[in-house]
Amino acid sequence: MSSVQTAATSWSTTFLSGNPRSQSRQEYALIVLNQPFEFSLLRRLWSACSIKCCADGGANRLYDTLLAKHQQVKHYLPAFIKGDLDSIRSDVRTEYANLGVSCIEDRDQYSTDLMKCVSEIETREASDHVKVYDIVLLGGLSGRLDQTVHTLSYLHKLRKTRPRTFVVTDDNVGWVLDSGEHIIRIDNSVMASNCGLLPVGVQSTVLSTTGLRWNLNEATSSFDGMVSTSNATESAEVWIKTSEPIWWCIELQRSWPDGRPC
Repeated sequence: MSSVQTAATSWSTTFLSGNPRSQSRQEYALIVLNQPFEFSLLRRLWSACSIKCCADGGANRLYDTLLAKHQQVKHYLPAFIKGDLDSIRSDVRTEYANLGVSCIEDRDQYSTDLMKCVSEIETREASDHVKVYDIVLLGGLSGRLDQTVHTLSYLHKLRKTRPRTFVVTDDNVGWVLDSGEHIIRIDNSVMASNCGLLPVGVQSTVLSTTGLRWNLNEATSSFDGMVSTSNATESAEVWIKTSEPIWWCIELQRSWPDGRPC
């Protein structure tokens, strides 16, 4: 296994643990999308990420979630809000503007609010000469089907220009594995065992795995054939080899290590 690990891309989700900056040198950028989420998940991601922003109506979600949990808005201020700003409510925009949050209007109709936020992060990376952030999207895999498909498609494309982009919902975390070998470290304190390998955006792929309940050995996976859904992890590390890019997803625990609901 040691030779496999040397050749493989390593993945971990320390940003879900609550304070990964004390454990990892990697910096994370959080983008809050216009989909519902629990405050407990927001709290953990917020503390884990160095830069936080909202994609247009994501500012409404952030604001309303904080008020519902009797949290002070000033303690969860995004670095910026960006999009065509057709979804953010006027009261939310005014509140954040009064607190010094930059609202950046971009009317480009050939890019989504998510794409505009990623572009802004990349601009700041270049101007600040910081190392590249790993991006964490809060939301993006629930709600409207067309928006979910956009998330799937966009991350498929982002793999070519960014090393790591994750999508987190109250139920799952997922990301794109590019062609090649991967080692995924499983944190059972925040992850459940249920997982899947989804051949989204490719005609087919050839998969081999270790560390799963139902491992694959040079198995062809496609929407017209076999898709490894409802699989389960059985090891602290999962090894995956794929001939084409593929989506990996895993269910999150329903309570955090501190015993509070997710």
